[in-house]
Amino acid sequence: MTAYDCKPYDCDALVIGGGPGGGTAALLLARAGWSVTLVERKRFPRRKVCGEYLSGTNWPLFQQLDLTEAFSDAAGPAVDRVGLLAGHDCLTAPLPLPPGVTRWGRALSRERLDQLLLERGQQAGVRVLQPYSAESLERDGDGHRCRVEPRGGEGAAMEIRARTVVAAHGSWETGDLPTQASPAQARPGDLFGFKAHFQGSGLPAGLMPLLTFPDGYGGMVHADRGRVSLSCCIRRDRLDRLPRAKGESAGEAVLEHLRQTCPAIRAFVDGAEREGAWLASGPIRPGIRARHAHGVFLVGNAAGEAHPVVAEGISIAMQSAWLLADELLAQGPGRDSREARRQAVRGYSQRWHQAFASRIRAAAAFAHWAMRPAAVSASLPVLRRFPAILTWGAGLSGKSRRVVS
Repeated sequence: MTAYDCKPYDCDALVIGGGPGGGTAALLLARAGWSVTLVERKRFPRRKVCGEYLSGTNWPLFQQLDLTEAFSDAAGPAVDRVGLLAGHDCLTAPLPLPPGVTRWGRALSRERLDQLLLERGQQAGVRVLQPYSAESLERDGDGHRCRVEPRGGEGAAMEIRARTVVAAHGSWETGDLPTQASPAQARPGDLFGFKAHFQGSGLPAGLMPLLTFPDGYGGMVHADRGRVSLSCCIRRDRLDRLPRAKGESAGEAVLEHLRQTCPAIRAFVDGAEREGAWLASGPIRPGIRARHAHGVFLVGNAAGEAHPVVAEGISIAMQSAWLLADELLAQGPGRDSREARRQAVRGYSQRWHQAFASRIRAAAAFAHWAMRPAAVSASLPVLRRFPAILTWGAGLSGKSRRVVS
């Protein structure tokens, strides 16, 4: 009998959010013998605004999750080069490999990655409530009490009591949970994300270019099923000014803005066929947030969000979940004690900051540079002569920094 069996709690851990961070945390804890409940508000599989790239730093984590073979079978081709599209220029350079890793990163659509993690979690014993939303979260002794409600009219509302709560709900959606942001006043500089898949793109396999254009940035990568994923962010004030034909989607207007201001992209998108509708989300508010608040642990974008310019969002989400699980499991049989909880909070916060704070700050610098045509234009002569700077920048963003041991 564990210490948890003596307490009036329904589960050892409640995970709110079934994306890469939540799915990873739930799977790791369940495999260690914890009883885990995961609440996800959307039905899977579902599409998501996301760059979909996972760097080579994730292969050690895939091995621990027993996902190496499944990811290898499903993901797109290996990405071994980084690129820069600026005006008519297309510059390329090698991507760095993390120490001790011999495989390059690859891209996998979120509808497949998230579903894969959730299925593995269920096989490990995770109780999944989907589609359910967490409506309230309150302290309950040394744990929490959460009210969850079904979405779409199926199922019944219930109350879940958990000793440990992991908030993996992201940062884009507001709500009433103490770890969720309140609605913010609209600002001209707010960033909105767009994404679409294309078949028949001219993007060379193995290349992941950064797209630079006025008041925005983006990226492209070969994902699964022969598709190329195009994702980008654009400022609210620029988006509002884009010309749009009657009935034209905002995504198509953004793509035309890209074609006109970054002509190098035409070789990769002209003649390609879009698969499905454009997705949009936002506003995106990158930055470093709390890793533990109101007695709740935060992972993924809820804890800190990098500008998507560096394509590290999924990696940070999954690796931050691994850091948290590693700290929680390190407490052993005495994990119920307040001192053990304090140690987990300190250890997770410190390790998170060491692993991700510098890359989030670097991403902010890269984003502000990419959105300013004058700054990009001034840098091009140097980048043309020394393309290895792109390799250095990829390393600075975290592509060669190994977190999972």
